[in-house]
Amino acid sequence: MDDTERDAAPEEPPVRAWFLRGLSGRLLLLTIIFVMLAEVLIFVPSVANMRLRWLEDRLNTAAAAAVVVDGMDNVELSRTVQEDTLMATGTKAIVLRRSTESRLVAAVNMPPEVDDQYDLAAMTPLTAIRDAFDTLIFGGDRILRVFGPVGDSDATIELVIEDSSLRKAMLAYARNVFFLSLVISLITAALIFLSINRLMIRPIRRMTTSMRAFSADPSDPARVLAASQGTDELSVAGQHLASMQRHLQKTLKQQKNLADLGLAVSKINHDMRNILSSAQLISDRLASVDDPIVKRFAPTLLRSIDRAVGYTTEVLSYGRTTEPEPHRRFVALRPLVTDVSEMLAIDPKSDIEFSIQIADDLQVDADSEQLFRVVHNICRNAVQALMNDASGAAGRRLVSVTALRTGSVVSISIDDNGPGMPPRARENLFSAFRGSVRSGGTGLGLAIARELVLAHGGTIALVEKATPGTLFRIELPDRPVPLDAFRTKARH
Repeated sequence: MDDTERDAAPEEPPVRAWFLRGLSGRLLLLTIIFVMLAEVLIFVPSVANMRLRWLEDRLNTAAAAAVVVDGMDNVELSRTVQEDTLMATGTKAIVLRRSTESRLVAAVNMPPEVDDQYDLAAMTPLTAIRDAFDTLIFGGDRILRVFGPVGDSDATIELVIEDSSLRKAMLAYARNVFFLSLVISLITAALIFLSINRLMIRPIRRMTTSMRAFSADPSDPARVLAASQGTDELSVAGQHLASMQRHLQKTLKQQKNLADLGLAVSKINHDMRNILSSAQLISDRLASVDDPIVKRFAPTLLRSIDRAVGYTTEVLSYGRTTEPEPHRRFVALRPLVTDVSEMLAIDPKSDIEFSIQIADDLQVDADSEQLFRVVHNICRNAVQALMNDASGAAGRRLVSVTALRTGSVVSISIDDNGPGMPPRARENLFSAFRGSVRSGGTGLGLAIARELVLAHGGTIALVEKATPGTLFRIELPDRPVPLDAFRTKARH
C-alpha cells in the first residue's frame, strides 16, 4: 500500500473509544436504560402497594389488640399496658368504632391535630400512588389518621400514627428495589449483549474487516470475504458482499488487461500511421497514372486509406471516458452505405447479396466518418454471420440496408437472413469483450457503434422479427435549430 492509500485508510480507534461509540456499547447502554425504565414502571405501583400493606398490617395488629380489650367490659387499661400496646402497634392512639359506640382503646401523648387522614377501604390505585410519593418526598414528620374495617364486621379500627417509620420503611424498600433492578438490568443487558454480539455484531465486524482489507488490496483473492451459508439477513448480506468483491476483482483484472492492451495498441498505432502515410503517398501517385483500371479503383483505395489514417488517430477513443464530439452535417446516406458495401469487398463466390434500399435524396444529420463506422461494424457482423452459417439460409443470403425519414428522425434498418444472434450475445448486447457473436470476437464493434449513436443523441436496438436472422435499427434525430440561426435564415 502506498502513502496515499495509508492516508486514506481510516485509523483504528482505541478499544475503549470503539466500544463506547460502537454498536456493542450503545446496545449495552440502551438495554440497561430500557430495563431500568421497565423497573421504574414496576416500582411505581409496587411502592404504593407496599405502603398500603404496611398500613394494613398496623391496622390488623391494632384491631387484634382492640378486640381483646373490647371483650373486657368496663375495664380501663393501665398506662403501662397502653404504652406497651401502642409500642407494639407503632401508634399514638387506637380507637375502635362500632355503629352505636366508639371506644378509645389506648392513647399516649395525643397530638392536638393530624396532618392527613386515609380511609384504606376507599383507596383507589391512582390515589394510592399519589399518597405513596407524597410520603416519600414530603413525609417524615407528619401525623396521620388511618382507619379501615375490622375483618367482615361492622366495626372500624382507627389509628393515629407518625409517618416517620412508614417513610423509613418505604425508603428501605425503594433502595432494595433499585439495587435489585440494577442487578437485573446488568444481567439482562449482559445476556442480550452476548446474544446480539454473537448474532449481529461479530458478523458485521467480519464484513467491516473484510471490506477494509479488500480496499487495501482488491487484487488479492485471499481478501475476499468467506461468507457463511446461512439464510438470515446478515448471512445473505455477507454472500452478496463476497459476490460483489469477486465481481470487482474480475472487473479490475479486465480493466488492467484493457490498460495493457491500450498501451500495446498505442505503440502499434504509431508505427501503423507511418506505414499508412507511405501508402497514402503511393496512392496519390497512382491516381495520376493514365490507366482506366487504375483510375477506376484509385478513388476507392484513397478513401479507404484516408479512413484508415483517421481510425489510427482515434484508435484509443474507446478507452477514453467519452467519445470525440461528432462533427455533424447533412450527409447523403446512400453513397455512404455504398462505400460500406465496397469496403466489405464481399466475395461474389460467397453468394451473399448486399441490398441498399435508400432514396437518393435522403440525408442524415451526422458525422459521416462516425456513421460509416456504425453501419460498417453492423454490416460486417451480418456478412460474417452469413459466411459462418454452415447450414446456409433458405434461398438467397441477403444483407439489406433500408432507411426512412419521419419528421426530424432518420431510421436506418440493417437486416440479414442469417442464423440470428445466440442467447449469450443477446444477454451481453453492446458489452465489450462479452457480446461477441462469433468465436474469437471481441464484441467491440457493437459497443463502439452504440457509443457513436448515443453521441448523436440517437438510439440503436436489436429488433425482434418473425423470420430468421438479425435486425438492428438505428434512429438518428436532427440537431435542434437554434432560434437565432432560424431568424437569420428567415431574414435572408
